Amino acid sequence: MDDIVAAALAKWPNVPHCRGWLGLDARGNWYLRDDHVQAAGRFPHPKGSRLEHVGLREFIERNYACDEAGAWYFQNGPQRVYVELEAAPWVWRLQRPGADQTVVLRSHSGALAQYDSAWLDERGRLFISTDLGLGLVHTLDMETAADAIECGGWTLREARFADLPARFGFRLSPASDQAG
Repeated sequence: MDDIVAAALAKWPNVPHCRGWLGLDARGNWYLRDDHVQAAGRFPHPKGSRLEHVGLREFIERNYACDEAGAWYFQNGPQRVYVELEAAPWVWRLQRPGADQTVVLRSHSGALAQYDSAWLDERGRLFISTDLGLGLVHTLDMETAADAIECGGWTLREARFADLPARFGFRLSPASDQAG
């Protein structure tokens, strides 16, 4: 957490939380969702306005966390801005830096993660459980993931998408939760 965020929390500890205004899509892009977009439907349809400002995206990603109920948020000064998730709290980018079959997992925010297990849902989407939590493999990295599975580095399991949030302890939409 940024020092300025911690200082704001100490100064204003009782600021109401914000819900419905920020979304993370299946490709690791952040979306701002104003009242009009929220009224038009639940994330990700419509998504809202893609956040392009590099500094703001980096600020969100440095202050991105999960609460005790599995709802992901970004701490914006004294206010928690809860995030609507399209698929999972993380989107994994995969790299294979050497000739061996070792795959490096890096989140949409740049955080490194350690592989735990691989899960395929009914739509053919590949999720990876890591020490940071569950994330969706970015579509551009499916060939690297397939290689990891084919060479025996990863064992693939099947799961229904609807079961993943409970199994891995996250919530896709904290917007309806008005506690806190």
